[in-house]
Amino acid sequence: LSLLLEATLLQLASGFHHPFYNGFYYNHMMNDNGNGQEKDYFNGARLLVETPKDPIYSLSGANVTLPCHYRYDPDLESKHKIRIKWSKLRDDYTKEKDVLVAVGKTSVAFGDFKGRAHILRASRNEASLVISDVRLQDDGKYRCEVIDGLEDESDVVDLRLQGIVFPYQPPHGQYSLNFHEAKQACQEQGAILATFHQLFQAWSEGLDWCNAGWLADGTVQYPIRLPRKRCGGLHLAPGIRSYGPRHQHLHRFDAFCFSSTLRGEVFYLDNPAGMTLEEAKQSCQDAGAEIASVGHLYSAWKFLGLDRCDAGWLADGSVRYPITKPRANCGPSEPGVRSFGFPSNGRFGVFCYKER
Repeated sequence: LSLLLEATLLQLASGFHHPFYNGFYYNHMMNDNGNGQEKDYFNGARLLVETPKDPIYSLSGANVTLPCHYRYDPDLESKHKIRIKWSKLRDDYTKEKDVLVAVGKTSVAFGDFKGRAHILRASRNEASLVISDVRLQDDGKYRCEVIDGLEDESDVVDLRLQGIVFPYQPPHGQYSLNFHEAKQACQEQGAILATFHQLFQAWSEGLDWCNAGWLADGTVQYPIRLPRKRCGGLHLAPGIRSYGPRHQHLHRFDAFCFSSTLRGEVFYLDNPAGMTLEEAKQSCQDAGAEIASVGHLYSAWKFLGLDRCDAGWLADGSVRYPITKPRANCGPSEPGVRSFGFPSNGRFGVFCYKER
């Protein structure tokens, strides 16, 4: 115990000579003795960083501002340049991804945020982050960190994209995707793997699905609105059933994908004799478009109110149709995207997608 205490004290003592490093170095000022020794600058006021407590909502392709302001108690004006750092957090706060660093009027954005992120210069003590051309993967929590000498304070902003979660099975059947294949499958459908809060939101809006699927954090879960015997049992309350983290290479399930609003339109093409999948792809190309993905169709149904009681090919080889106003001979009594599966043959219309 005494050895442990001694080691702890030594570690604390050494910390006085090496200020905590958080991505920036503290400014050093020469001391008043003029002997060449340095001391850390501290302005004597408490630094406060403030961000909204409610989530900020946006859409794919839009521009969004994540508000962040700082102030001092008592009020004063900083005597040197403030450092601002924005990071994107995992839901469990265990890892950070650098977004942007700014000192004065100079800033540097990193990774996918290069060319899309900058600091809003609207007012004094402004540290808000502007993200342009919002992407699906931008959804999540962001840390706004402000550094003034020894003062280092931060707060978190939650950016949520308005979108739709849909379950996805590939052509080769149920429970055939490992985690990495599930990520790829969603990307091929114009989507990404959903997060837990996106799945929870979809469940609260009515999603009920008994097949387990991968989420972005590597867990496997599924949403149940109507408890039943083969979906966890009648004795369990409605909610999100979880298998917890699974082996990302060995275990195989379906996927829950997330997509947001479209930058174009989805439209239906047909001919009296119907089309094969290859003929359908060519028809879309002839119309100056491409065959729609599953994500395109779900987004058009959710955000544009697409309602069509005619089955059509999609890019993955599935045949589906979207219904916003249920009616006779158009499937169940609830709105949704109906599926005919992956026909090996047959002739149908096609859903095409064209960007504006």
